[in-house]
Amino acid sequence: MKLLGKPRSRTAALLPLCLLFLKILQPGHGHLYSNRYAGDKVIRLIPNTEEEAYALKKICHKLKVDLWQPGSIFYVSEGTVTDVRIPHNGSQALLAFLQETNIQYKILIEDLQKALEEGSSLPTQRSRRSLSGYNYEVYHSLKEIQHWMHHLNKTHSGLIHMFSIGNSYEGRSLFVLKLGRRSRAYKRAVWIDCGIHAREWIGPAFCQWFVKEALLTYKSDPTMRKMLTHLYFYIMPVFNVDGYHFSWTNDRFWRKTRSRNSRFRCRGVDANRNWRVKWCEEGASTYPCDDTYCGPFPESEPEVKAVANFLRKHRKHIRAYLSFHAYAQMLLYPYSYKYATIPNFSCVESAAYKAVNALRSVHGVQYRYGPASSTLYVSSGSSMDWAYKNGIPYTFAFELRDTGHFGFLLPEMLIKPTCTETMLAVKNITMHLLKKCP
Repeated sequence: MKLLGKPRSRTAALLPLCLLFLKILQPGHGHLYSNRYAGDKVIRLIPNTEEEAYALKKICHKLKVDLWQPGSIFYVSEGTVTDVRIPHNGSQALLAFLQETNIQYKILIEDLQKALEEGSSLPTQRSRRSLSGYNYEVYHSLKEIQHWMHHLNKTHSGLIHMFSIGNSYEGRSLFVLKLGRRSRAYKRAVWIDCGIHAREWIGPAFCQWFVKEALLTYKSDPTMRKMLTHLYFYIMPVFNVDGYHFSWTNDRFWRKTRSRNSRFRCRGVDANRNWRVKWCEEGASTYPCDDTYCGPFPESEPEVKAVANFLRKHRKHIRAYLSFHAYAQMLLYPYSYKYATIPNFSCVESAAYKAVNALRSVHGVQYRYGPASSTLYVSSGSSMDWAYKNGIPYTFAFELRDTGHFGFLLPEMLIKPTCTETMLAVKNITMHLLKKCP
């Protein structure tokens, strides 16, 4: 099966131009993102008391650090860590503060610009297309992903149907793939979205990997055949299309959408704090410049509104909601906004336990699992909580690799192992769903 291949003659004709372009982009020939991250550091903060957490919250706000794990800095428990990106002009002040207060820390990335230009996750030093077709082991731009979706819609019409559920703030189409065998009129369904936060590139890579594996193994794998026969999968490879595009062109570490605020110059809303479930309460910010800004009102973002409308319309047959994020190596389920046990806890917890064990069996990678509030941190207005509150009994959020060594700059060489192990976890959850656990 050839997925999104192109004639060899055209590829060959373009190779000299591609090689010249790649050479220009290599270190020494220019700087990625206009050298904006030169001297920036990524530091892991390890508060041991509530007092230390409060002090860190104040200094981080003062120095305008980028919280790579928003929310975790506010809660101290065993093993609490928070990774932050600190601009070069504030790093000395933060390090001096940490040394003066004896708060534990660890420098994860000494120079972020250097890490980017060494190619830890940016596909600037190799072709994104293999000779045989589409390359699933590199990161792809929004344009490439959407071309891939169009191609599959044409070449695999028996299993794939592509459609749009609306438009983003900047007018981009919000495409979804419906994957499954058209065996009968009514089938239960699973919703999968990736890239709700722009900088988490491994998410869209996994969504593409899932579709590729489904198409390639449908005839040979009894489990996949059963999944596609009994279920539909609605897959949204890039939820936050505007933000994802911006993370390729302007700011690699952009998180939010790209909507404008009439009263502030800061742009964007955290698309995972914008849902109508305990909206803008604990773990979300009312300040438009914060990365966890909840927006002016619930579903203010057209991307969130479009997905919410689709899920509302199909809530009777969508039985599972899976959202893919990075990073932390966790499998989370409700609730995010409070410490409480969901009514169908035993069923969901059992599915999570089996999924994490299946994932570990591939490469030995350990995932923590449990309610999002206690396993990660408290946050309100999340898509997972909203889906659960709106009648979808199985709702999960994956935090994919790694645990902070690379963070958002997960190298392309780790795409395949990450997706391979995650694939097994998703298949496990899906088969659990088919057993009609309530």
